[in-house]
Amino acid sequence: MLSQKAKYALKALCQLARHPEGQLMLVSDIAEREQAPRKFLELILLDLKRHGMVFSQRGKHGGYALAKAPGSITVGEVIRILDGPLAPLPCASLTGYRRCLDCDDERTCPVRSVMRRVRDAMAEIVDHTTIADAAAVAGSEPVDALIAG
Repeated sequence: MLSQKAKYALKALCQLARHPEGQLMLVSDIAEREQAPRKFLELILLDLKRHGMVFSQRGKHGGYALAKAPGSITVGEVIRILDGPLAPLPCASLTGYRRCLDCDDERTCPVRSVMRRVRDAMAEIVDHTTIADAAAVAGSEPVDALIAG
């Protein structure tokens, strides 16, 4: 399940992607537009900054902007930064693999097999959807519809 942290991050990145290039956006403006708690959004943006997704400038004319082109940031990349592996179970993960303690034979485990397919289907979508794609859709409908859909 997508965390609230990742959801706000995706919403904020879409706001920044739709903002004129080179212009900074205040955290308070993003928070107001996306109905997100400002302090929580500040922490999220700092995390995204540490991962090179956004940059910030302090001062009177400060704010945040994308550090990369919105077409080069995938939704999957953002989710993995904030929520970790996509797989619903550790044994189905490619990046955070961990064997289940209650599994006798993971090669024949029906639960692992299904969860691996879930992970693969999700990765196919989120790894091929960029923030530019999401922002374009979000420009015509609420961002919640994109993320929930």
